[in-house]
Amino acid sequence: MTKVHVSLPAEAERNVQAFIDEVDERLSSTEDTCEVVTETLVDLHGDRAAYERWQAGKDLSAAERVRLQGYDPCNATLESEYYAEKDEERYTESKYLQWLWRQFDATPMADNIHFALRFREMLADHLFADCGTNCRFFKGITFTYGHNISVGDNTVIHDDVHLDDRGKLTIGDRVSISDGVHLYSHDHDVVDQTEIRNFHTVVEDDARVTYDAMVRAGIRVGTNSVVGARSVVQGDVPAHHIVAGTPAKSIRVKPGWESVADPLEDSLVNRQDERELEYDLPDDLDAFDEFGRTLTPPDAPDAPEPDSNG
Repeated sequence: MTKVHVSLPAEAERNVQAFIDEVDERLSSTEDTCEVVTETLVDLHGDRAAYERWQAGKDLSAAERVRLQGYDPCNATLESEYYAEKDEERYTESKYLQWLWRQFDATPMADNIHFALRFREMLADHLFADCGTNCRFFKGITFTYGHNISVGDNTVIHDDVHLDDRGKLTIGDRVSISDGVHLYSHDHDVVDQTEIRNFHTVVEDDARVTYDAMVRAGIRVGTNSVVGARSVVQGDVPAHHIVAGTPAKSIRVKPGWESVADPLEDSLVNRQDERELEYDLPDDLDAFDEFGRTLTPPDAPDAPEPDSNG
């Protein structure tokens, strides 16, 4: 192992831990989460003086008002807020915490590794369905909701990873997710892309998904396996195998694990249908198609006659 232990100076460490404990305690209390998020972001962005002037009803420029309002997650919308099948009750809370996570990453403190990793792990304890101990979450991680994610112990997720939990996403113990990886848990219909199917995607213990790889919804990445850089995984990865390519194929078994690994196959088996998650939409749903496309194929029996005027 090439890493060494690094720590902050004693005074910096005390201040860092005190701040994390304070936010953790407020999020664990009955205090309004929206208010906690707003005030935490105001302080992290060094905007307390302007915020207090605003609260006191003093004159501010339009830009200052927009900036200060932006710390409050109630004044923001996220892409996932538009998803019809979301759990409204759970989403309300997770949206606030997701806003804190994202806006924290916009502060200079997000690059202070010793502080930022611990701050995100504390947030993950509140946001995720389950988060183990000694997890390391780096900068630029995004997710759909957050509350459909479970992460085990001693797992590391690096920069600019997208954790799609529109369905459900389970990541095991001692997993390594490299920079730029996308783990999906939902798929779009090929004809009507507004039709969504959600799945349970699993990355098992000791697996490693390397740089810029993509794992399709409903796929299982097996124990102690490796997904090669920029691979597109469309079928289950057998335990102890190394897979690579587009689409990914098994290229070898990890040395020393041959006796417990499945034999090499020509292709990975897609078991997506076994992990589909059903959901219901409300009867009074005010739905809309943002694309407005014609969904009837020209060869369908009920296809409209072509326009004679071209």
